[in-house]
Amino acid sequence: VQLQASGGGLVQAGGSLRLSCAATGSIFSVFSPKDMGWYRQAPGQQRELVAVITSSGTTNYVDSVKGRFTISRNNSRKTVYLQMNSLKPEDTAFYHCNNVQGDWNWGQGTLVTVSS
Repeated sequence: VQLQASGGGLVQAGGSLRLSCAATGSIFSVFSPKDMGWYRQAPGQQRELVAVITSSGTTNYVDSVKGRFTISRNNSRKTVYLQMNSLKPEDTAFYHCNNVQGDWNWGQGTLVTVSS
């Protein structure tokens, strides 16, 4: 399975971005049962899991993004989304998606830069 994240960019603090992550090379039955997550990695820091959506649609977030980020998925399109509002400079990072086991190919991710 290959994962392609997109939608990043440069935004001012308080702004919004919507990230997408499409899974290719897989069949529907591989993607839809998986709990999926959005991860981010800032320079010099470890990768952090910030949002999870289960196969049934239940969502969970790390405290630092609760109330600002929303994760969703479209199984027919094999795509996971991350709506990011009220962005802060500390949200600056490369963003990737993967299943919660992290055992699919990570891909390049998409860079989000939030200026103050």
